[in-house]
Amino acid sequence: MGGIGDDSRTARIASTRAFFAPRAVGWEDRFPDDGPRYARAVADLESPAGGTVLDAACGTGRALPALRAAVGPAGTVVGVDLTTEMLAEAARRGRNSVAALVLADAMTLPFATGSLDAVFAAGLLPHLADPVSGLIELARVCRLGGRLALFHPIGRATLARRHGDEPDPEDILSEGRVRTALEGTGWSCDLVEDAEDRYLVLAVRVNGGVPARQAGSEGA
Repeated sequence: MGGIGDDSRTARIASTRAFFAPRAVGWEDRFPDDGPRYARAVADLESPAGGTVLDAACGTGRALPALRAAVGPAGTVVGVDLTTEMLAEAARRGRNSVAALVLADAMTLPFATGSLDAVFAAGLLPHLADPVSGLIELARVCRLGGRLALFHPIGRATLARRHGDEPDPEDILSEGRVRTALEGTGWSCDLVEDAEDRYLVLAVRVNGGVPARQAGSEGA
């Protein structure tokens, strides 16, 4: 019988899909200038040639060609998203020729522990009901020394102004909170860049910080 946690997860998944599904077609057309920013962020991730990399919450797969270029033909690129329509749009744009597209929840990834060399995640954390648990799950699937990029093509202040607000100093992407969250979940934070034209966090997977129940799981 499902508990409160199961109900919360189900509600989050339903809400995310309800928001993104009708917006999938034409999503990239709304933000035509973002492509080079994605490519630059992928370059900063420094995925190893021949490595296995994940785009968590890949959406329409805008980062996937750059990730493929980074790891080369011998590497493996996987894009995971919660919304069927986003993955369909990624395939329509030909991104399934450079990456495997997988329908899955970033909170319960279908990968073995320590199986990935790098993770790219654009806009993921604010959509998670429990961002800290999300970072734990990303740490679980990434090998020691593996790399993480948390990215958004505009900075927090720019995004807040777009919605007529000011950035929340306590949100998960604020420098203090994201550093604390990363360093408590198996990551060493190397960079927090919150500029007008992009938000980028870079971290490296280190020992410790992952609770035993997560470290021993294999995802869903």
